Amino acid sequence: MERRVGTVLAQVARLMRRAFDERAREIGVTRPQWQVLIVLRRHEGIRQAGLAEILEVEPITAGRMIDRMQEAGMVERRADPADRRAWNLHLTDRGSEMMERLQPLAMETSDSAMAGVSEAEKAQLLATLETILGNLTGKPAGNDPLAG
Repeated sequence: MERRVGTVLAQVARLMRRAFDERAREIGVTRPQWQVLIVLRRHEGIRQAGLAEILEVEPITAGRMIDRMQEAGMVERRADPADRRAWNLHLTDRGSEMMERLQPLAMETSDSAMAGVSEAEKAQLLATLETILGNLTGKPAGNDPLAG
């Protein structure tokens, strides 16, 4: 049976998510929470609707995630000075601390997955995946807020 790029990509992504999830769970954070932390670090003060759009989830789903993370002390909602009805999202000190603890786990997961792959092969793989991403999103390579 012929292997397809999409099938292999899906398998690799699933296994990398599983490996990261297992390690992140040890410190009390889920991968979706990690994704929220990444977005908030890069887009400090973003509104919940903007977060939902970046994460490609429904606003109510983002709201529930933020509720749980606020209860855990990782994020906070602050009133938007330009719109009293809106809230801006910010990392707390605990959220920033979690980012510092999770970043090495993400790097170790990636390094483990890429063991035996040369730097040139990694660069070519990334370039190819960025081209595919651009083809699928209609956005130029390098515009993914969750990348990195």
